[in-house]
Amino acid sequence: MNENEAIVAVVSTAILFASGLTVIKMWLTHRRETARPAVAPANDDRLQRIEQAVDAIAIEVERISEGQRFTSKLLSERGSVPIERPKGSV
Repeated sequence: MNENEAIVAVVSTAILFASGLTVIKMWLTHRRETARPAVAPANDDRLQRIEQAVDAIAIEVERISEGQRFTSKLLSERGSVPIERPKGSV
């Protein structure tokens, strides 16, 4: 075996090894992706109900915060107006 044949043999082996690793990696990736369970239709309905519940909660939280802003505004306005006390009270 001369030097050129040895180089061809080493390069061919390296290419075959790299190709084999690529094929194995692709096969493992495909296997991993197909092993994932699909979302069941029952879960889809459940997720829809959860989404509706979260939307309803967000609306209620907005109402609560609006009420707190209103109350804070009333209290701040009330603090600037002097309170009239009946005569004879301390």
